[in-house]
Amino acid sequence: MGALCCRPQPVDFEGDVNLFHFVLLRCVGKGAFGKVRMVQHKQTRELYALKYINKTKCVKMKAVANIIQERRLLEEIDHPFVVNLRYAFQDDENCFFVLDLMLGGDLRFHLERLGSLPEDTVRFYVAEIASALAFLHEHRIMHRDLKPDNILLDERGHAHLTDFNIAVHFSERRMLTGIAGSMAYMAPEILAKRGYTYPIDWWSLGVCAYELLFGRRPFRGKTNADLTYSISKDSLRFPDDADKKCSRAGMMALKGFLDRDPSKRLTCKQNDGYEVMQRHPWFHPIDWVALEAKELPPPFTPDSKKANFDASHELEELLLEDNPLKAKARKTRDVNTLSAEMRQMEEQFASYDFKKMLRRSYYPQNQQIISTITATSSTGGLVSSRPVTPAPDSPAEGVVHEHDESEFDGDDVRMEKMPRVLEKNYS
Repeated sequence: MGALCCRPQPVDFEGDVNLFHFVLLRCVGKGAFGKVRMVQHKQTRELYALKYINKTKCVKMKAVANIIQERRLLEEIDHPFVVNLRYAFQDDENCFFVLDLMLGGDLRFHLERLGSLPEDTVRFYVAEIASALAFLHEHRIMHRDLKPDNILLDERGHAHLTDFNIAVHFSERRMLTGIAGSMAYMAPEILAKRGYTYPIDWWSLGVCAYELLFGRRPFRGKTNADLTYSISKDSLRFPDDADKKCSRAGMMALKGFLDRDPSKRLTCKQNDGYEVMQRHPWFHPIDWVALEAKELPPPFTPDSKKANFDASHELEELLLEDNPLKAKARKTRDVNTLSAEMRQMEEQFASYDFKKMLRRSYYPQNQQIISTITATSSTGGLVSSRPVTPAPDSPAEGVVHEHDESEFDGDDVRMEKMPRVLEKNYS
């Protein structure tokens, strides 16, 4: 009888997705709300990244709306160079995002290890992320937090954009004014509070490209005020040995991305700005059709025998975690007895299974179903659903919360020192 009592319960793969559907593997990241685990789907054997967010911490940090918005926005996105959502669900303690697994580490990890990257490598990453940004902008989505920390490599070496915690829908009819993002990568129009839209992402890509090439950012400051002045006023300068690391065409591309006039910024000069960027001399070596089909061999293949992330998270999980993650059956309870925030998560953080459900928009202007998703390997190519998502501005929080300039504090100075927030690697 004892053996029968210990026999595991069969998993209902036909029902709503839950944690029982996955085998929990190593911990690969940690953030403010929870951790990131590598997991394997018990039925398909596919590997994924599981990001789990503690509901109580989420309420305390007043981030409930952001978590729900991120969950909804990710359902609208499917692109070869984005860390895509595959499943979403919740239990009594946590909300879960199951995302494409990126085993190659983030570009911050590799930049700190190498100091700088070769021009051909940087051009390849910039081209792949530019493809992702063009897709987002076509569907009225701004990322707003592009930086090396949020660019992840898969096991083959392809770059993927992640962390949509402060991504937002935009409309040309209504400029955004909230300050949000990582300050060192913010476009000058954000700091000027004169209103901004999608060109801010291309500025951030330019800052990333400069940093990857030269091992330093183009605009720096020891304080928030100094950094704001540098981004807003300082002329773009290159290191003395820049010509040894970057071609003249590359420097011209950087100048194009880092033009303070959003209307003159590379990719933003006219309606076909992305095509203009593709024809820029720096990108002449890129076969864009082959690139977007993931047929170009990446210039760098991550070492699969080494951990491309901070291995201390696994040790911390084993030795220090008071409440280790495990699958638990949900309790029956009346949602009316929950706090308003907990009830909001219960009702609005809906389950999602990319093999069973349709990607759709949650916004009034676009209530139609977008398309079905073709199931593929979590690390292989994807069949893009190409959603259309025009929508008005909506509030969001992130590394810098949207607020008045008077509220800037020491948190923003820490951004200049670039702490690694690994939980965001799979956001």
